[in-house]
Amino acid sequence: MSVLPEFKNAKILVVGDVMLDRYWFGDVNRISPEAPVPVLKVERVEERPGGAANVARNIAALGAQATLLSVVGNDEAGACLEKLLSEHANLTALLHRDDSISTIIKLRAIARHQQLLRIDFETPPSHEVLHAALADFHAQLPLADVVILSDYGKGGLAHIAEMIRLARAAGKPVLVDPKGDDYARYRGASLLTPNRSEFREVAGSWKNNAEFDAKAQKLRTELQLDALLVTRSEDGMSLYRANEALHEPTQTREVFDVSGAGDTVIATLAVMLASGADLPDAMRIANRAAGIVVGKLGTAVVSREEIIQDMGL
Repeated sequence: MSVLPEFKNAKILVVGDVMLDRYWFGDVNRISPEAPVPVLKVERVEERPGGAANVARNIAALGAQATLLSVVGNDEAGACLEKLLSEHANLTALLHRDDSISTIIKLRAIARHQQLLRIDFETPPSHEVLHAALADFHAQLPLADVVILSDYGKGGLAHIAEMIRLARAAGKPVLVDPKGDDYARYRGASLLTPNRSEFREVAGSWKNNAEFDAKAQKLRTELQLDALLVTRSEDGMSLYRANEALHEPTQTREVFDVSGAGDTVIATLAVMLASGADLPDAMRIANRAAGIVVGKLGTAVVSREEIIQDMGL
């Protein structure tokens, strides 16, 4: 496409597992005398919204309107995540506080742009707070153009089948970023966006592109999806609809960090669709956005201006 649509009127409802991404940056100059491990001298600490919160942040960075619905603990990390999200003028975060859990934290220790270690802190949310979140979903659904369900397998989307049913009944496109090996819970979604390894976990391995295409169409049909989009790293993206397969090659550039790239892809797809673009054009722009974001460190975002510049417009 020659011109990007305007994004400012697009309204996206994001539901899913949120987390706080913490980064400890420093240098390693010696090995510990206590064990054969490097000693990281921390010089800088950085915090960023992760998981579904990064999806919402990507939507806001593109200039669209994002509403984020999720669950956090009643703790320091939850308050920190809420503060970080409040810094985006066009992002509304509806975060339910659950006293029984700790906010999910992914802590990464990094030296000279290399990740040395990741430590995860997580507990699944309670049944009661998930019911409250479902009530919020009912209230927010009529206001959205597109719904994103961002599943990180942390328990925040226990009612995902009901959310898909409600959204489709309301005529809202539902985009799902899946996790795990049970895709039956995503049945009836508009679009599923697994990466290559996630797709292999569900569909099994393949020997050539023809077999890959056949497995993708089989999965799309079984789950009654309007479309299936598989992100394939250096092989680009593949979009499957009824009797149609479209392949978009990757944009050749240096890959710095792939974490959060899937968040950027689904956020860009949703914003494009909510702005009136068709799915093939949305895929092409999402592919460009992913190519930009993997050149950045950690969970990062892409702006509309960066995409325009990348397209040479």
